[in-house]
Amino acid sequence: MGNASESADQPTILIYRNRISWRNRLARAAWGVVYWTLFRFSPRPLYGWRRFLLRCFGAKIAAKVVVHSSVSIWAPWNLEMAEYACLAFGVDCYCVDHVYIGKHVTVSQYAFLCTASHDLSDPNRALVTAPIRLEELSWVFARAFIAPGVTLGQGAVAAACAVVVKNVAPWTIVGGNPARVIKSRTPPTTPAMT
Repeated sequence: MGNASESADQPTILIYRNRISWRNRLARAAWGVVYWTLFRFSPRPLYGWRRFLLRCFGAKIAAKVVVHSSVSIWAPWNLEMAEYACLAFGVDCYCVDHVYIGKHVTVSQYAFLCTASHDLSDPNRALVTAPIRLEELSWVFARAFIAPGVTLGQGAVAAACAVVVKNVAPWTIVGGNPARVIKSRTPPTTPAMT
């Protein structure tokens, strides 16, 4: 025998609705096959080969870009890398939305570039996305987390293990969880190598 109070105590079953299109899912499945057969196990010095594979899937990859074979890239068509940019060993590039990596930018080992999350105010936890932009000469140190919608200004640094949830001003070093300003950097007096 049940009553109204018992039914009110029952948990509500929520249904997550994935708004990613079937076309996107099929493209990611194709990318997964290429990633696990041709990209992931390619020898370390074959940067040109990995650039080629990424371009085949719509990534905008400049010359002299370094992408290590252990990098995880969710949707290459949302990735853009300028000259001399680097995604180091074990980086997770969760590019559900656009990720721009500028000239001479390094994303160090095991860093996480995350362009998607879920709306915690929505009972169905709707997917929300926002782009990430890493401006010229910025640097994401090892194991740092860059949240959706964040821009690292020119020459900015996210210290090791930093959790960056807000934009970082140019030539500023941030660290901690959540990341806070540690100090400023001095811009170089000579232009970056080309």
